[in-house]
Amino acid sequence: MSPVPGTANSGGTADTSPATGGRPDTAAPKDQAATGPRALRADAARNVAQIRTAALSAFRGRGLNTPLEEVARVAGVSKGTIYNRFGGRQGLIDAVIEELVAAEMYRAMERARQCDDPWERLATYIADSRDLQYREPVAIDVLLKSHPESEALVRLCTAATDAGIQLVQQAHAAGVLREDFTADDLYYATVANGLALRDWPKPTRADYDRRTRHFVDSLRAR
Repeated sequence: MSPVPGTANSGGTADTSPATGGRPDTAAPKDQAATGPRALRADAARNVAQIRTAALSAFRGRGLNTPLEEVARVAGVSKGTIYNRFGGRQGLIDAVIEELVAAEMYRAMERARQCDDPWERLATYIADSRDLQYREPVAIDVLLKSHPESEALVRLCTAATDAGIQLVQQAHAAGVLREDFTADDLYYATVANGLALRDWPKPTRADYDRRTRHFVDSLRAR
């Protein structure tokens, strides 16, 4: 008996009826298309966006050591999904550090460089750096290099440290910075300030700003 047009023949040949233009009918069923690679890619992209947004929320104001379980809870995914999409904390830090603090830290460096007076350059940079440390614990994590496995964090820490070295050198060359104050002194003063903010009760803003002014004033050549 001849096969019925529009159906597979007894040898398993695909439908080549006029309805398909003489070509095998290979269209995937609708339910298969909805769960195919395209849908998986969309789901992965949605997960990445949710995790990134959750990380920004969880890290901001709390620092980069915030448990990944908290990030997963806010994102509405499992902790395993974070590892699948970002490889763990390092990849997550690399993905959000720019928006968290990098842009603002680079602005502080540039604002200092725009000052014509070498003393104002250094004083502005110190004040802006300490202000950011007070407002955002992630800045402390960067300056302490608390996650050296993150290349983005290390690059940012190095840029901030190099900026301080350059500004100290310029201030010394202009004779406006006390002779016994070095770039290493600035680094360790910055680290000490960050540790105090992280581990001790946070001072009032007025007290903190007053101490910043005293610190900066103590550095001027007499």
